[in-house]
Amino acid sequence: MTRQMVDAILSLKEVSRFSKGIFGWVGFSTKWIEYENIARVAGETKWSFWKLLIYSLDGIIGFSTVPLAIASVTGVLFCIAALLLLLYFFIKTLIWGDPVTGFPMLICVVLLLGGIQLFCIGILGQYLSKTYLETKRRPLYILKEKE
Repeated sequence: MTRQMVDAILSLKEVSRFSKGIFGWVGFSTKWIEYENIARVAGETKWSFWKLLIYSLDGIIGFSTVPLAIASVTGVLFCIAALLLLLYFFIKTLIWGDPVTGFPMLICVVLLLGGIQLFCIGILGQYLSKTYLETKRRPLYILKEKE
């Protein structure tokens, strides 16, 4: 790392740091160095599957609001599916006179209410994510000085 990149990273006041994300976020030029991976000479890794999974979730939560948008969109899709099913059962009853028993209607209502809840939780999450990003106090941009 150049001194400028180190200074930019150190200027971030975040307490919960996901280093791999921060290195990319500061936006300095990167170069890849190829190397041949060799087996460990001694000892074993301390990273278990679960630790790696939690680490990846930290990265997703710390640098992306996409999961919250997915929750909102999924909620809307559930609502649309429930309304389409309700329309289907309504038309089926009108045209063929086939009475709908309670179970399909119950599924439609549960799907509709679940979709509304998921949509609202997604919107609340997006509001909270905006607040979370503001509390990180990251600079709007980082200037790179010419070398």
